[in-house]
Amino acid sequence: MTTPRQIHTAVFPVAGLGTRFLPATKASPKEMLPVVDKPLIQYAVEEAYAAGMRHMVFVTGRSKRAIEDHFDTAYELESELEAAGKHALIEMVRAVSPDDMNCSYVRQPRSLGLGHAVLCAAHIVGEHPFAVLLADDLMVGPPGGAPVLKQMVDAYARLGRSVLAVQEVPADQVRRYGIVAGQPAGERLIDIERIVEKPAPEQAPSRMAVAGRYVLSAGIFDEIRQQTPGAGGEIQLTDAIARLMTKEAVYAYQYRGKRYDCGSKEGFLQATVELALQHPQMGAGFRDYLKSLTL
Repeated sequence: MTTPRQIHTAVFPVAGLGTRFLPATKASPKEMLPVVDKPLIQYAVEEAYAAGMRHMVFVTGRSKRAIEDHFDTAYELESELEAAGKHALIEMVRAVSPDDMNCSYVRQPRSLGLGHAVLCAAHIVGEHPFAVLLADDLMVGPPGGAPVLKQMVDAYARLGRSVLAVQEVPADQVRRYGIVAGQPAGERLIDIERIVEKPAPEQAPSRMAVAGRYVLSAGIFDEIRQQTPGAGGEIQLTDAIARLMTKEAVYAYQYRGKRYDCGSKEGFLQATVELALQHPQMGAGFRDYLKSLTL
């Protein structure tokens, strides 16, 4: 039996152009850039699946066909692997899209901001709570612990209100994030009183920054529809959340785990090295290789 506090749908805004990774992203989506042996988008989908979501909604653009192909059945590839007797590889390929997982795709016709991208999925999500995952942020739960989105879904089940993932950042980085401030509301929870998109350091209400994971009530859609362009001339999700806060409580959750900013080259390289070191097959050999380098 389902309950109103269960989350079944995850939304992935993947229509961005990935200009920070040109020329690599000239013909390939940035979300398909591989970290070790999986593309960024697959890490995010696996995190949503582990949190109990089975409907994945991708808000795409004209150059994102590779994402659809990645989560589609690859009949020719599977036939070739079957003929070669490579059954372990067949299972690996099929595991990308489990039988109980459904994918939907909707176009964002113009780059009008994250809020607009989320709104593009409204007719699919309906009146139910849902999650938003930004694939640029590769999130890893603590060793042996729950993935970040699962932590947030559990918090939502207790609160019944929207939950944003947050982390403390240095003062000189607050201008890169949505920043929240509020009152403690339990372990790792903040009852948000203010949320500001990309403030100057001297105007930031705190150093608590929103990371790329959200669990939102369907009420956010009405707020986005009424939202005027904000920072950068875009429809900002942060601004719509601020409007939502005037009608219902919104909480910030200081997640356990680590975030890699794979929207930047430095963060992408950090994720590649650290996850390679943790890889069950190649980690030991890669560690020995790094030790052999003269740095």
